[in-house]
Amino acid sequence: MESVAAAAGTTVPTLRRRYPDKAALAAAVVDSLRVTPLRAAEGPPRAQALAILENFRRNLERPQSLALLGTLLSEEERSPALLERFRTRLVGPRRAMLADALKAGVASGDLAATTDVDAAVSMLIGSFYARYISHGRIQRNWARRVLDQLWPDAR
Repeated sequence: MESVAAAAGTTVPTLRRRYPDKAALAAAVVDSLRVTPLRAAEGPPRAQALAILENFRRNLERPQSLALLGTLLSEEERSPALLERFRTRLVGPRRAMLADALKAGVASGDLAATTDVDAAVSMLIGSFYARYISHGRIQRNWARRVLDQLWPDAR
């Protein structure tokens, strides 16, 4: 609380009046996260999926983005509601949009009818974390590279 108060240019008592404990402060941080919003889905399903993944990459490039996720994971046992809040506010909506694009690809015949959409979404999104952990960065063309493995561009 002391370091947060100092960074905010206020006092710990002032901070505690608004946030009674660390969990309340952390919840406010999760609630305040601003991600670059996605525009309404346009174009063919593959283009929608690519736009979602490119948006995800841009958001992961923001300072401390992945560090915050690490912190939430490390606090899961003590404050499980924080990670759940993150899942509900950020993870769930992105996964749902990507799943919708993949389902549209299945419906149009661009993807196999046997495509396990949940597994494909996890593989696509998970590849960004794996790339960062293994290489310390996520290449600008990563969204296209990873999507091409599941859903080659027919152009």
